[in-house]
Amino acid sequence: MKLEEYRGLVEALLPAVLAAGRIEMSHFKSGVEVETKADRTPVTVADQEAEKVLIEALRQVAPGIPVIAEEEVAAGRVPETGSTFFLVDPLDGTRAFISGSPEFTVNIGLVVDHRPVFGIIYAPASSELFATLTPHEAFEAHIKPDDSNATLASCSLTRLATREPDRAALVAFASRSHAAQNTDEFLQQLPITEKKRASSSLKFCLIARGEADLYARLGRTSEWDTAAGQAILNAAGGCVTTLDGEPLSYGKSAEGYANPHFIAWGREPLLSVPQ
Repeated sequence: MKLEEYRGLVEALLPAVLAAGRIEMSHFKSGVEVETKADRTPVTVADQEAEKVLIEALRQVAPGIPVIAEEEVAAGRVPETGSTFFLVDPLDGTRAFISGSPEFTVNIGLVVDHRPVFGIIYAPASSELFATLTPHEAFEAHIKPDDSNATLASCSLTRLATREPDRAALVAFASRSHAAQNTDEFLQQLPITEKKRASSSLKFCLIARGEADLYARLGRTSEWDTAAGQAILNAAGGCVTTLDGEPLSYGKSAEGYANPHFIAWGREPLLSVPQ
């Protein structure tokens, strides 16, 4: 399969994404033991089991393309990458998952030449699937985790499109579990009239859907947290930039794949002066 054939890539990966969702929902309903990784972030059996399913699927669908996956990295298993590689966060929003919130997601992103060009995000608790179809088209669909025979042809696809911002009354998303004073101070530069909170990569998807104008994150994230969401938002008409206005880039192996602070915009950046 050619990686640039995004629809085919979604179809090929959909069974594994749904399987990961079923794994997570089984633990979500029954409860799960929590461990703490070396970086002091939580991890569950659901993270680990879902990641194995996704990595195996990627090896079958795109053999030879390196996969940078969150729990593999935490275990010290980091493959060498070239210009093209996948980023996997099997359970984004682990804190939400542990607390009983349904706002957790399965994320797969494809990076080519430092840019995220393809993404799938699945929220199994709400049966919401978001993905790219082309570099300039993203969609959402409702597929239940137990619908293992689902295909794109069997689903109703709704095109995602960001909204034109009201420059005098912006709506911003903020992380539900990572509220930070420096983020609030940063947002004071903009005419924010409403702040919404959500967990995981859903914030990118909801901006892509047109529910808000931006999401600023002045805190720690990794490339697997953002690649799929950035690809989807880009395809829906938005962009993701660092605080100095440069596109958020990928493949920063020397930094452990850590992201700098960034802003996800529904359309073009609204800060004209570098911060």
